[in-house]
Amino acid sequence: MNWLENILGADWTITPAGGSTGEAYYAHSERKRLFLKRNSSPFLAVLSAEGIVPKLVWTKRMENGDVITAQEWLEGRELTPEEMQHPRVAKLLSKIHHSSELLDMLMRIGKRPIKPEDILYELKSNIRIGEEIAAQIEVYQAMKHLEKMLPSIQKYKQVVCHCDMNHNNWLLSNGQLYLIDWDNAKVADPAMDIGMILYWYIPEYDWDDWLNRYGIDREDQLIDRMYWYLIAQSVSYFLWYKEREETRKAAQRLDELKRLLNRVTVN
Repeated sequence: MNWLENILGADWTITPAGGSTGEAYYAHSERKRLFLKRNSSPFLAVLSAEGIVPKLVWTKRMENGDVITAQEWLEGRELTPEEMQHPRVAKLLSKIHHSSELLDMLMRIGKRPIKPEDILYELKSNIRIGEEIAAQIEVYQAMKHLEKMLPSIQKYKQVVCHCDMNHNNWLLSNGQLYLIDWDNAKVADPAMDIGMILYWYIPEYDWDDWLNRYGIDREDQLIDRMYWYLIAQSVSYFLWYKEREETRKAAQRLDELKRLLNRVTVN
């Protein structure tokens, strides 16, 4: 962390903030508290301007080309799973999905739209690697469903998607709601984000109300797309854990895939 001490000075205390990349830190002095990250996306600036993430305080480019960003370090807490049902979650996600500024910036930094046929092609490629995986009946059924439904989910308007709707990524601070951790953001079908929230956090009898707060009506096409992406994601995670020989997590993903397949069979 010497590079951070060189930037901030000796009167700052710096501690790792955790996370998968190990590139995030908390820093505080007598006067200020900051959240620092190395090589954050340029997308962070427009997210800050839109009030979607805590305020961006400064950006510095290092001699080696690394870019350091500093955001306000806010006292707050993550949402509980139950709080994901709050209308403000639906409204903030709708704001994100309907923002032309966010979409323009994400496209300008090189994010190309993710098409469902590309997702399916990648899954097929990964499945071919191991015969054992291909022999899993749930994976076989899932791929058949994805292939069958592909024509009906193509050519929908694509927007900025966060792609990780875990309640841990929703921060409530001083009455303000933020959506943080944008490392996996994509230009994609909004059903990708919507499906994660509805399936994981909202009782099905409340789906209509949640979608109305988001700003759309419940339609069969939306539900089909939502399940398509959920199934594709479950297959992807199963393959990922299987490849790394994380047996317990792979089994959990396979169980989840079974539940999803039962839902699309019933519906």
